[in-house]
Amino acid sequence: MVEKNKLVNRSVNLGSVEKIPLGQGFCFVVGKEEIAVFRPRSGGLFALQNRCPHRNAPLCEGIIDNHHVICPYHARKFEFRTGVGSEKGESVQVYDVCVENGDIVLSKCPDANHVST
Repeated sequence: MVEKNKLVNRSVNLGSVEKIPLGQGFCFVVGKEEIAVFRPRSGGLFALQNRCPHRNAPLCEGIIDNHHVICPYHARKFEFRTGVGSEKGESVQVYDVCVENGDIVLSKCPDANHVST
């Protein structure tokens, strides 16, 4: 599922955290960017670019564990906190995300650029 929002003053309220069932991801379009927000069963929220750099698969549709999302097309893994992929040199953009008063708040992360391995 994709929901459109506009990035305002470097952060945006994406709505209720209840939009994302435990153990799943959800894609939000912020400006021109697709951002996947994940809610692992272990708790917390993580936000990554939605498209896998390998074949452009939607990561929001991937399987997640407590630390990674697994690409639904070719099983590449990406770590939630760093964006580092399982294949050498592959990574995805990471975004700051938190819950404030029951809502998901996303911030652009200028220091969370692609990580090279």
